Amino acid sequence: MTTQKSRIPNPGGFSRRHFLKSTAALGALALVTPTSQVFGANNRLRLAACGVRGRGNSLMRNAAGEDNVEIAWIVDPDRRVLERRAEEMKERTGRKPRTTTDIRKALDDPSVDGIIVGTPNHWHSLMVIWAAQAGKHCYVEKPASHDVYEGRVALEAARKYGVVVQHGTQRRSSENIAGLVKAIHSGKYGKLTVSHGLACKSRSGIGHEPVSAPPESLDWNLWRGHALIPRFHGNLVHYNWHWFWVTGNGELNNQGTHQLDLAYWALDPEMHSQHPVRATSLGGRFQWDDQGETPNTQFSVAEYPNGQKVVMNVRNVDYENYRHEVENRFYFEDGGKIIGNEYIDPGGEKHALEREDAGITPGGPMGSFIRACREGDPEMANGTMLEGHYSSALGHLMNISYRLGRKVPFNEKAGRFGDDSRVAEEFQSLHAIMRDGVGLPEDEARYIAGPWLEFDSDSERFVGEHAVNANVLLRNPRRAEFDIPEPDKV
Repeated sequence: MTTQKSRIPNPGGFSRRHFLKSTAALGALALVTPTSQVFGANNRLRLAACGVRGRGNSLMRNAAGEDNVEIAWIVDPDRRVLERRAEEMKERTGRKPRTTTDIRKALDDPSVDGIIVGTPNHWHSLMVIWAAQAGKHCYVEKPASHDVYEGRVALEAARKYGVVVQHGTQRRSSENIAGLVKAIHSGKYGKLTVSHGLACKSRSGIGHEPVSAPPESLDWNLWRGHALIPRFHGNLVHYNWHWFWVTGNGELNNQGTHQLDLAYWALDPEMHSQHPVRATSLGGRFQWDDQGETPNTQFSVAEYPNGQKVVMNVRNVDYENYRHEVENRFYFEDGGKIIGNEYIDPGGEKHALEREDAGITPGGPMGSFIRACREGDPEMANGTMLEGHYSSALGHLMNISYRLGRKVPFNEKAGRFGDDSRVAEEFQSLHAIMRDGVGLPEDEARYIAGPWLEFDSDSERFVGEHAVNANVLLRNPRRAEFDIPEPDKV
């Protein structure tokens, strides 16, 4: 095994462990099943679960259910959550994990092989970076980044240290969905022109919480991490951080990350290492009059170098007979389209979907991650850090347009999509719901309409008219203790 100096800012450093890549481990390989291998005398995969109140707890339980996987550490800045989860894991497995509020202590353990990240968004990329520098594999919940810049650094860290990073977009582990995407790529349905994601699920406003002292059980310094949050209020902990830009990315890159990722995945494969050349977004935070900052209604469009477009639709405001739509739709050059489980041909006739053998790593989201770790092969991950970076950045670019927007009249012309009939039709559908279903008055309500932003994929910088202001939002300011290196120095 090789030992390298730690780049993580904690005293004393730690031993890096590329446990599947080392000469000793490879020399001791013994086949047990077609999909799992034994490494040395002890084939147990030891993981640290980070951020375990909600989604992270589900991930931890799934990992603990895999063969020869041990939850060795539980990490959470809330000590009440930490102890409760440790006791639950002891009841479940007969073994109580070690606990800490600081991920750096778990990463300092040379027997830890990987981490599972279910923290708030603003911690995701830093967890990937620190894990990679420690030689640990990482399953990171979506989105893989909180901003474009840190996503690039996380990608370069994963590449440099050769660790497995799997992005928590579970649809990548669905044979049915992967098979459909492969069929779209094959041209079976014709040329894809618009790839549309919808993250339309009803939510409620969050009200207003006053500034207060953090709960005694919460390590406030570790919870906020890099985020420049001067004062605590109760709407941050433990879920509503999603609706503040300093910690979350709104619904577009919350639930919407799954639909964005699938929309991006369905594009021609040569677009999978490309960002959009331009993007725009409009919407608003209607009706709730609460403390949240991110939009509860959002319509976004991004165009790729080959002319394919991704459209994203968010609707959270509840109304009578609310139309729940968490899905993807695909529109083709000849007028055919895929909606739900049907292909509708240009003549309007409906057909059952045809799929191809996708060849993804089996085992579901967590099982595929475990398999990739055992093989030491980052490409086995169903949703690599590269794919996570590009699909998450797609949402970030849309959000940046929204954040630079200005108020415009609430009407069907607000989106300025007249040059694309398909996109215009989708926006008009959203507008009709907000006008007629939600009941927003056209003579009083206002959209926030963001500009069309031009983006250079190679430099990962905005260019053109709005570049100066837009580029500021590519990289969040960070507290010094939790800063990250430049991509070439990770």
